Amino acid sequence: MKARLNYGWRLVATGMSFVVFGVCGLLFSVLVFPLAWLWPHRASRQRAVTTIIHWFFRALVAVLQWIGVMELEVKGAAALRASGPVIVVANHPTYLDVVVLLALTPSACCVVKNAHWGNPCFWGIVRAAEYVSNVDPIELVEASARQIAAGYTMIIFPEGTRSPAPNRLHAFSRGFAHIALKAGTPILPVLMDCDPPAFTKQMRWYHVPSRAFRIRVNVLDPVAADQLEAHDSSSPALAARTLTSAIEAHINQRLFDYGFFET
Repeated sequence: MKARLNYGWRLVATGMSFVVFGVCGLLFSVLVFPLAWLWPHRASRQRAVTTIIHWFFRALVAVLQWIGVMELEVKGAAALRASGPVIVVANHPTYLDVVVLLALTPSACCVVKNAHWGNPCFWGIVRAAEYVSNVDPIELVEASARQIAAGYTMIIFPEGTRSPAPNRLHAFSRGFAHIALKAGTPILPVLMDCDPPAFTKQMRWYHVPSRAFRIRVNVLDPVAADQLEAHDSSSPALAARTLTSAIEAHINQRLFDYGFFET
């Protein structure tokens, strides 16, 4: 009986959290976004918006933990708060990955799927924060390099969507490698895991696991792009391919080493 009540509470709490998230996103798009564009200074406007998003997601993560829906375990979070922009490259097991990373990273910009630019709950947020669309590969690299030059950390999920299975990743796209090579910015690999699985590609929001899910985040040491692409520097395309393969292999191996993947 106790287990059923606990499950029922977490199901209701999860549903209410999604409703609150959607309503807040819609209000941001309808109210805050128009006011933000009246702000005369673009740089300070973006900084204010990204700070609001950071603290909103911090509050959301704290509430999800407080009501017993999720647990959070983070190692190496100081690297996400350190001065100087980096390119965060993470695997993508669950829908909440971006929420957690934005909550942990004070000055962050994201590469966002083009579909979200028309979503009523997201369109104002992604525009006001000047997030980067993935629709045009060339503009993605240029816009991301500009954000890095402005002091923002780029958060990128190179799989492009949530992972296809708990022990398997999609092939990485090369956008992050082109950005790293162009901007000369270190790559910060981040491992993410959700146990038991929740909000995966195959699950709906109401597929609540039998207990509170635990999201684990492990921030690895930064990797300088020139450490991995030196032999292919004569060809930008080949350098990006080499860097992408190296980071993909690095993240896959660490997921096994840290027990996030099982053999």
